[in-house]
Amino acid sequence: MKLKQLEGYLGDVAAFRAPKVQLEQYPTTAHLASRILYTAESSYGDIDGKSVVDLGCGCAMLSVAAAMMGASSVLGIDIDADALEIAQENIDECEVADTVDLLHASLLEDGALSLNEALLAPMAMRFDTAILNPPFGTKPGNKGIDLLFLQAACAMARGAVYSLHKSSTRAFLVKKAQSWGFDCEVLAELKFDVPMMYKFHKKKSVDIDVDLLRLSRKEPLLSAEAV
Repeated sequence: MKLKQLEGYLGDVAAFRAPKVQLEQYPTTAHLASRILYTAESSYGDIDGKSVVDLGCGCAMLSVAAAMMGASSVLGIDIDADALEIAQENIDECEVADTVDLLHASLLEDGALSLNEALLAPMAMRFDTAILNPPFGTKPGNKGIDLLFLQAACAMARGAVYSLHKSSTRAFLVKKAQSWGFDCEVLAELKFDVPMMYKFHKKKSVDIDVDLLRLSRKEPLLSAEAV
C-alpha cells in the first residue's frame, strides 16, 4: 500500500469523544500514523506478516494502520474502556476485525508508577513488533510514565519497537534503551499537533517536537568458544 493511500484510509478513524486529561489522551493523526507504519514496513519489514502489539492504543489509530500494512495479528491494549469502545467501532468500520483484538488492561500497577508484572510476564517476547504513542508524562503524577511504557514494549517485543517521544528526552531514552540491551535509532523528527482539547489550552493548536524512535535488540556477542 502506498503512503498516501494509507493516510487516506486512516482519515476515517475516529478520535476520542471525551478525552481524559489525566490519561494524557491526545489523538495520533492519520498523517503521523501512516508515516510510522509505512516506515516500519517499507524500510525494515517489521509489519507485514508480523504479530504486533499497540500499547496505550487509545482509539486504535496505530492498530488499524498496522492491520492495513499487512500485520498477521494486532493486539491493542488500553486502560480506558471508553477509548476501547471507539477503537472497536474504528476496527469494525475499517474492516480489520479479523486482524485486530483489544485488551482492557493497565500496563501499570494500580495507583503506582510501576509495571504490572502480572500482565507483562505472560506476554514477554510474544510479539514480533511493538508500536506505541505513550503519554508524555507531563501531567502531575505521571512523571516517567513514558519510560515505563517503552520498557513494557521492549519486554513484549522479540523484534523492534517503534515509539514517539518528546525530542527533549532523546539523550536520556537512548541511554536507557542501551542499558536494556537495545540499539536506539531516531528515524524522524516530527511535529505532534496538539489541538485545543482541554479547558487549560489557550491556543487553537500547538506543535510539539517529537522523535520517532526504533529500538532493536542487540545481537548477542559470540563467546570465545564460538569464534
